[in-house]
Amino acid sequence: MSAITGTLPGEAAGARSLKAPALAFILTAFAAMVIGSAFGPSQALNYANINVYGSVPTSSYYQGLTIHGVLNALVFTTFFNTGVLFYFPARELRVRVNLGWIWSAFALMIFGLALSLEATLTNHASVLYTFYTPLKAAPPFYIGLALVVVGSLMVGAETIRMRAIWKRNNPERVTPLVSYMSVSVWLLWFLTTIGIVAELIFWVIPWSLGIEKGIDPLLTFTLFWYTGHAIVYFWVLPAYISWYAFVPYEAGGRLISDTLGRLTFLMFLLFSVEVGLHHEATVPGIAMGWKMEQMIFTFFVIPPSLLTAFTVAASLETAGHARGGRGWLGWLTALPWDNPSVAGQILAMFTFILGGATGILLASMPNDAVVHDTVFIPGHFHITVGTATALTFIAMSYWLIPHLTGRVLYARKLAVVSVWLWAVGMMGIGIGLMWQGLYGTPRRDWISSLSPDPFVHPIPMAITAAAGLVLLAALICFVVVTIGTLVSRPAHDATEVPKIPFANTPIAEDSRWVRLMDRLGLWTLVAFLLIFAVYGPLFVALLSHQVSIAPNTVY
Repeated sequence: MSAITGTLPGEAAGARSLKAPALAFILTAFAAMVIGSAFGPSQALNYANINVYGSVPTSSYYQGLTIHGVLNALVFTTFFNTGVLFYFPARELRVRVNLGWIWSAFALMIFGLALSLEATLTNHASVLYTFYTPLKAAPPFYIGLALVVVGSLMVGAETIRMRAIWKRNNPERVTPLVSYMSVSVWLLWFLTTIGIVAELIFWVIPWSLGIEKGIDPLLTFTLFWYTGHAIVYFWVLPAYISWYAFVPYEAGGRLISDTLGRLTFLMFLLFSVEVGLHHEATVPGIAMGWKMEQMIFTFFVIPPSLLTAFTVAASLETAGHARGGRGWLGWLTALPWDNPSVAGQILAMFTFILGGATGILLASMPNDAVVHDTVFIPGHFHITVGTATALTFIAMSYWLIPHLTGRVLYARKLAVVSVWLWAVGMMGIGIGLMWQGLYGTPRRDWISSLSPDPFVHPIPMAITAAAGLVLLAALICFVVVTIGTLVSRPAHDATEVPKIPFANTPIAEDSRWVRLMDRLGLWTLVAFLLIFAVYGPLFVALLSHQVSIAPNTVY
């Protein structure tokens, strides 16, 4: 057996060759998450009025926040998603993958990551992950991020090609569920990245290199948020794939409806991009009509999330009853809470409820105006991305890394502890920051350096500080389990290595609605036309009235 590729006697050569690049993407993702999360407690302590920046390896709050945001929000998610969103379809469809292309994409993304990280760690790019202009970072920061995106798109293109080959070989069949969901996410990613790719290539990179002397902040701000909110769905939808297609099986049941899962992902494909302007509700220079339109589209994204809550909860209830659970809540206690993958993902679902509820509030312009640019926003952000995305990915890793390496999970009980600590810590961060935000505490502000501090609110500050330390403990537990697994004993036989827990829910192949949903090319065109209708006139207006502003270099 090979410890590197996780091979086992009798395992197909194709499966063995796919594991290595998937593992490379996933381990890089978690390395980025660990480094980025290490700067998280200092951010939490900042909002508890405790200044530790003289004791941590950063020059300032803003450098630490940039490292934290870039590595956790952008790098961690993009690398993890790139790894799983090609690996799962490849295993499900059994189509030959161009591994040379995949490895080339990985190398390009690593090179891009190195460029951006060097600029950030040397304090030449303390512009946060949003990199709003006219604040200006060193050129490698922007070039590196662009290369990371391009590399991910290369893998996405290969995955779409795999599905096209499968459809050509199986013209009468409907795409299997995980592959359908994965390709939907990749198509959404292609639509989503149009904004940030255009911003970087045509404006920000030439400007950072000195080719252009000025830049229009409103145009680049709008291009960023074209991508900036839709990217959230790219982050979270792989977690939804696991909730739909893996967790019910892991819990001892099955997904109750394959069709509802497909409908959810189709709705996200159609409505995820046309929402960016709700981040610009208080920004002048954009007509209120455009803002109102995108506020309405933001509400269109609520139904697929509610549909997910119903479908997954019903599937887990079925699993719980199958395991002997009785009564209204007996099914819940009957679920395998000793399984760190199941426990972590169920906790992610529960904590995500608060994130979703506050997201509905923020979608409304009158409500958003109350908490705009306060720490209420990162509080909401941490609960949504920190639980639904990060906690789900951590929980998935407890079967995925053993699956890819052929090794036995190390310290299973400690893995269970880690997901509970992460859930509690992230809820504390979310509640503490949102509470402070209702008092008006500003976001992106080094408040612990102020004397006297005008934003002293003892209870939420104490919650935020304690939560940051709990998350640090969760991170340490995760690192111990992961490293321990990578160096643990190899599995003796195939029974000790987790398989991909495909739920194998029957597909309603005869349903004309299912067949219609399977026409992903058509739906991508519809999504593009919706985006063009919503954004096209706005960008024409912005491009025709550009205002050039000199840069404010922050290094």
